[in-house]
Amino acid sequence: MAKNKLTDEQLKQLISDLRRDKPTDQDLDGDILKDDIQDMGTVSRVKDNLNNQVLEAQAKKRLNADNHKQQQSVINRLKLTLVISIVLTIPIILLSKPIGLTLPFTLQNIPYQTWIVLGLSTLIYVYGGLPFIKAAWREVKSKQPSTMLLSTIGLTLTYMYSTYLTVINYIHPSGFIGEYFLGLAVLVDIMLVGQIFEKQTLIKVGTTTEDLAKLLPQQVQRVGDNGEIDTVAITDLQVGDYLRIQSGATIPTDGIIIAGETTVNESMLTGEVNQVVKQVDDVVIGGSINDIGTITIKVTHLENDSFIAKMQAMLIQAQAQKSSVQIQAAKIEKYVFYLTMILAISVLIFGTLYTGIFNALPLAVSVLVIASPHTVRLVIPIITDRLMTLAAHSGLLVQHLQPLSKVPNLKYALMDKTGTLTEGNFKIRTLKSISDEYSDSDILAIMATLENGSTHPLAQGIITMAKNKKVGLMRGSEIENQPGVGVTGVINNQRFALVAIDYLIENGITFDQNYFDKLADAGNSVSFLVTTNKVVGIVAQGDVVKSSAIKFIRELKKLGITPVMLTGDNPVMAKRVAQSLAIPEVKAQLKPDAKAQLVCEYQQAGAVMMIGDGVNDSLALAQADLGIAIGAGTDIAIQAADIVSVNDNPIDILQLLTLVKAANNKIKRNFWWVITYNIGALLLAIGILIPFGLKINPMIGVILATILTMIVTGTAAQIKVKDTK
Repeated sequence: MAKNKLTDEQLKQLISDLRRDKPTDQDLDGDILKDDIQDMGTVSRVKDNLNNQVLEAQAKKRLNADNHKQQQSVINRLKLTLVISIVLTIPIILLSKPIGLTLPFTLQNIPYQTWIVLGLSTLIYVYGGLPFIKAAWREVKSKQPSTMLLSTIGLTLTYMYSTYLTVINYIHPSGFIGEYFLGLAVLVDIMLVGQIFEKQTLIKVGTTTEDLAKLLPQQVQRVGDNGEIDTVAITDLQVGDYLRIQSGATIPTDGIIIAGETTVNESMLTGEVNQVVKQVDDVVIGGSINDIGTITIKVTHLENDSFIAKMQAMLIQAQAQKSSVQIQAAKIEKYVFYLTMILAISVLIFGTLYTGIFNALPLAVSVLVIASPHTVRLVIPIITDRLMTLAAHSGLLVQHLQPLSKVPNLKYALMDKTGTLTEGNFKIRTLKSISDEYSDSDILAIMATLENGSTHPLAQGIITMAKNKKVGLMRGSEIENQPGVGVTGVINNQRFALVAIDYLIENGITFDQNYFDKLADAGNSVSFLVTTNKVVGIVAQGDVVKSSAIKFIRELKKLGITPVMLTGDNPVMAKRVAQSLAIPEVKAQLKPDAKAQLVCEYQQAGAVMMIGDGVNDSLALAQADLGIAIGAGTDIAIQAADIVSVNDNPIDILQLLTLVKAANNKIKRNFWWVITYNIGALLLAIGILIPFGLKINPMIGVILATILTMIVTGTAAQIKVKDTK
């Protein structure tokens, strides 16, 4: 037995360190890991950590709900501001003389006409421009100057200069100079329209978690002790309550079927449209649809601890992250801002020197309002949210955004065998005692006692056989899982270990090599029951390759990604599976540290994606450039992974790769479009086409910037991908 035991807290810290640091091959000390990983113990503290994440996510969800209400309130206030500004703009249109012209509808000879226009314009500037002034101040305080500051400077210049001209015209009426109050009012109105549209688009971002919550019914049918059924709120449920689920109803929470048989549609949660047959003792997930039968379930998880709650926790954590693309976009936004300011100041100074401020000011204001640096940043959360939404609908939950940037450069896909490429439904082909002290039933009872409570497919095969043969469990203690080795425990005051062949070789325990070879050659996973350094029992279990695995491997190769199979199983079984799937590289009899070490080695040649589902895979998942826990995986695997695939279908991973590439292409196209617009618009605004008779005034500038925002935000979420299933 290993003497250096890795506690749950140490395991969690190790995974966290790997996720943060991504050590190189030289940084990862295989010998140290080998000593530490041999006995991981239970995973209770990691589960506690996941539960803490759920609680934290629930707090963030409530905060997001409050933010949603606040955003809607902001939109409503903007709409009211727009209406009032338009009402104030109408008399300005009727009373103003733009550039000194009297239009057919212009009212004349009104007492104090110019002062009335000044007063109305002041109201529009202060009231209608207030949202922009506040937003500009926030940009200044956060040291992230952008569009709002540019727009506010443009509005302020226009207002101050027009006020100055009003006073000058009053003092010297014979030398009338046209002010820009009409342009100011129209600018504010158009900018308000753009802000409303933009915020209405952004308020839709991040609603995936709300969509998940809507899957659950608010009222449920609870079965009382006397068999009577009461309708109660879902919030009133307790663990252990019994619920009656009618045909066609939504299953309200996670539970176990205790009566009835049905088929369940889990497509809203997993993306799979298949009807799943559910019987007594089967687990059902809250949010799935009960199709054809009436069932009674026992509640195992409440609303705040359910599968959906954990999905929401992952999504909320991911939505709070910033990708490298967002950081890059923020830098580009700053560059565009400073370029715009330099151009505006230059136009104002040199234009005033050569043509006078009357001509220079509109050009400078046009430069300020036509630029739209914030749209560079604006498209990222919209596209990212759409990516996460589409992924969630396909049963793929994004936990970390940054590793997705590695998808275009992936060179290797390292994957676990059991549960990833094979069904993981092991059937026992041989289980026998090889000691006169124990019968076959004794061996089965000891193995089942050791494996009781484990979710590993090999363990489930043994437990199922014990149930079918009605072999009872023994009283066990100190039962501990040792990833990559097996499971140990004390039964009837004697220590037993159910282990793989590596354990026998490392500890010098004799066994029948020929018999092992015979079982392994038949495509079995072979385990030995050991006590007092002697083999007393043997079990051989067979698994089948997933029907979707062949297509998965073929499509990976088409994408230029080399598949590599990693397994703790024996080499004979591993090579047999690899050959059936045409996997060129296979590594067998691996322990957790060896898998992580191999990830490091492959990373020296290119970006690595790791796919796994168990505790054995957690270190490799954390080390990989992109880690995917498939089939929901264990709690520790989920903790280590970047993506969690709810289904056990590897084809879903192809869907993820397609989604990420489509999102990346959309971001690149929008980047180039926004940058091209800003450069072209700024050139137009500074008057490069004036010699050809084309001049952009501030109103046209605002309209163009608003159109850009509408186009970018309107098309950013339109990610279209071909279904790979």
